[in-house]
Amino acid sequence: MSDNYIQVSGARERNLKNINVLIHKKEITVFTGVSGSGKSSLVFDTIAAESQRQLNETYTSFIRHRMPHYGKPDVDTIENLSVAFIINQKRLGGNARSTVGTITDIYSVLRLLFSRIGEPFVGYSDVFSFNNPAGMCEYCEGLGKIETIDIERLLDKNKSLNEGAIRFPTFEPSGWRLTRYIHSGFFNNDKTIKDYSTEELELLLYADGIKVKNPTPEWHKTSLYEGLLPRIERSFLKKEDGEKVRYGKEIERFVVKQGCPHCHGTRLNDKVLSCKVNGKNIAECADMQINELLDFVQSIHAPVAATIVSELVNRIQHMISIGLGYLNLGRETSTLSGGESQRIKMVSQLGSSLTDLTYIFDEPSIGLHPHDISKINELMRLLRDKGNTVLIVEHDPDMIKIADHIIDMGPGAGSHGGEVVYQGNLDGLKTAGTLTGKYLSYCPKLKSDIRAPKTWLSIQNATMHNLKNLSVDIPRGVMTVVTGVAGSGKSTLINGVLPRLYPETVFIDQKGIQASKRSNIATFTGIFDIIRKLFTKRNGVSASLFSFNSQGACPACKGLGVTYTDLAFMDTIVTVCEECHGNRYTDEVLAYQLRGKSIADVLKMTVTEALEYFQEKEIITVLKRLSDVGITYVSLGQPLSTLSGGELQRIKLASELENGGQIYVLDEPSTGLHMADIKQLISVMNRLVEQNSTLIVIEHNLDIICQADWIIDIGPYAGQNGGKIMFTGLPKDLINCPDSLTGKHLKKYINEK
Repeated sequence: MSDNYIQVSGARERNLKNINVLIHKKEITVFTGVSGSGKSSLVFDTIAAESQRQLNETYTSFIRHRMPHYGKPDVDTIENLSVAFIINQKRLGGNARSTVGTITDIYSVLRLLFSRIGEPFVGYSDVFSFNNPAGMCEYCEGLGKIETIDIERLLDKNKSLNEGAIRFPTFEPSGWRLTRYIHSGFFNNDKTIKDYSTEELELLLYADGIKVKNPTPEWHKTSLYEGLLPRIERSFLKKEDGEKVRYGKEIERFVVKQGCPHCHGTRLNDKVLSCKVNGKNIAECADMQINELLDFVQSIHAPVAATIVSELVNRIQHMISIGLGYLNLGRETSTLSGGESQRIKMVSQLGSSLTDLTYIFDEPSIGLHPHDISKINELMRLLRDKGNTVLIVEHDPDMIKIADHIIDMGPGAGSHGGEVVYQGNLDGLKTAGTLTGKYLSYCPKLKSDIRAPKTWLSIQNATMHNLKNLSVDIPRGVMTVVTGVAGSGKSTLINGVLPRLYPETVFIDQKGIQASKRSNIATFTGIFDIIRKLFTKRNGVSASLFSFNSQGACPACKGLGVTYTDLAFMDTIVTVCEECHGNRYTDEVLAYQLRGKSIADVLKMTVTEALEYFQEKEIITVLKRLSDVGITYVSLGQPLSTLSGGELQRIKLASELENGGQIYVLDEPSTGLHMADIKQLISVMNRLVEQNSTLIVIEHNLDIICQADWIIDIGPYAGQNGGKIMFTGLPKDLINCPDSLTGKHLKKYINEK
């Protein structure tokens, strides 16, 4: 076999049906197919997992123990693998000390610049780090924020101390910390807080280290009086002790974060901030938008710093080239979206001189406006042209077009997928007759039957984040799509401003559902209780027998269906439980049947299979809603923790399908959806509106934009160059708006197809 290909033979991971595939090396291969067709099973769970596993085996056991563990995928052979870099949508996360500047190392180079040419000289590069005790603000310890207590939440001013005016844990009437106040002699313990004088309130809240003159006999003679705020901050906020852990969740209700009043959020001390380059200190540089920072850095002409400036310019230009010029270096990584996180991971690869690598991308178009996708496409070509293999799992037609080779998976999802239905170029795919091919060749049209607004949701003079005194009216009773490039202000307007004015707004997002690893589709939707009752009635036994968390659970795996074996520095082995063979239940329970199926058989059914099996209206109604939102291939027993953000969003959407009269917000619902699935999603969204609801959709997908009743376009660009209303009105008028980037791409999309 030629070493020009990665050869996969006998791949059976998840739903793959023993497939064989050749992947061209040093080319761009895009993997397409409906959600659940097997794309990720082939690319991530098979190819990427095996590459990572073999690479990890080259390290010592000590190092392997500290690296991610990868099990051997279910595949016969994979030949000619190269080292794989996986650049996925997983959010960068990180703590409050992790910023865009630190994660990209741009801040490290900036620190070096200030240590070389900053005036006055205050120290070497380490001193400019807010993570270094020599450089950080001593008051907030380099966080830029301090935790403080919200007094309005802390005190019930209609009560006295004896009645429980202090709401904080251990300060209630029976709590031991309250004794310090009621025995101090300072207060009338039966007087309501609202009747306190200014001096009494100051004493209760802020006094610190005061000697008590007329205490009650219960007062400890050597004790000093300490006000509520200094005491709570000392005991709960400034140390990680058992008390803080014990009362953690309760304490969160009273704690608010605010900018540090000493460093004003810069994180650094006055000495470091006194050092400047061209009139700016390092905190001011970190606060600039990255595209503005580029202009500043290019204005530095000191010969001694030429090499540093060149490196800074190079790294900053990489950030701008991937459409992140609107961020600043001080932005915490935990606030970045999945798409922004993925693009930041790309930055470190752009300066690399390594070749013969395999780069694997998970839907890099997510979160991107069509205007930005062209930039990502150029980066993909650059990685390929350096001699690398680029594998992309993708749904977006603009990204599919850059492929040298396309592998289309299908024909359907779940058990109906797992096969290669097409391999070849784009022209061949368009005539191949697969779902992907059909949707790549269809001609999109703007919606013709536009709904008329009933009334309006009014937003006036919004100034949050980058919104510039923005005013806009959103129509009720129709589907409004809010568009604009990433970072233009869409989410700020809809997720930030709108709920403050209209708190009844219902958000259907992609965040994880708070549940245990045992939670699944059946338990979340409530149908599992009904199913257990059916088995109970049919067999005349206790309902608890049919719970895998209770009496009927297999004792060996405790109802999980798998067992975990920890091998210290080797990979943890996950094996199907030998006792119940993955069925979760005891043999006694599995013997009980309903219409020829055991409870384990039912949990293994997909939504489609369950619709054919059940006759009960209350179960069918729920399953039909799941089917309507495209969740047909997921089994009833699949843990929620294994579902993607897009799948979770659609499950939440399904639970709203019978409701009406609400204001709904969907944030990029096209995420992870094939073009065929988007058609179904649009029909579901229309159904919501027809039930007398108002639907607001934040979206980049041009097919969804085509189907809007009303468009609000924000721009023109991102960050400080965004935050303005570029267009409001009908989609047919948007395509003729010369100032709108969305209009320009929508017009091109309709005319090109």
